Amino acid sequence: MEGPWVGTWRPHPRRGPILAEFSTPGPKYWLPGTTGHTTHDPTKYRAPAYTFRGSKGLAIDSCSPGPRYFIHSSITKTGKQVAPSPLVTSRPKTKIAVTPGPSDYTTEPANRHIYYTAPVRSMMSRPKDLKPFPTPGPGTYTLPRILGPNTICTHANPCYSMVGKSQYQSAFCDLAKTPGPAAFAKVEMDVYKMRAPKYTM
Repeated sequence: MEGPWVGTWRPHPRRGPILAEFSTPGPKYWLPGTTGHTTHDPTKYRAPAYTFRGSKGLAIDSCSPGPRYFIHSSITKTGKQVAPSPLVTSRPKTKIAVTPGPSDYTTEPANRHIYYTAPVRSMMSRPKDLKPFPTPGPGTYTLPRILGPNTICTHANPCYSMVGKSQYQSAFCDLAKTPGPAAFAKVEMDVYKMRAPKYTM
């Protein structure tokens, strides 16, 4: 008995294996989570995370000596505190300066300043000449002139100067700067006339 008509398609042999025939890795691979901070999904927005700090550990090195060293009770933060006690020592050595005595002074020259005395002339040698002054004397200066032009303190009248005749555009002025006839050498006559025969011996 023939079944329902299914068309002209019929099964054909396959060309190769298909993916459904192979087993999948299963739960070996997982998608990254969206919670936490270290393994967060990079495709999702991550909110700021706050950490809770633990208790501070004990310090390894200590700056205080501890009970290892004994500090005396008289030592305070400002120094050693003891009761005042006298100190017995020898007399300190001092250097005595040698000063003049009363007999080294005389007060007789001071009597004329204290008691009334008659005028007395004192005689002394001539004082030494003072150093010459470096200022110039009267003969060093000269008075300004009062005649002629360029005077300082007086009014100068017009002055006329006499000079020689100018050679500008003069007949005696050689403007061309050419040499004269006497500056050239004498030309031989044989140059511009028929030369006569010459005989040598």
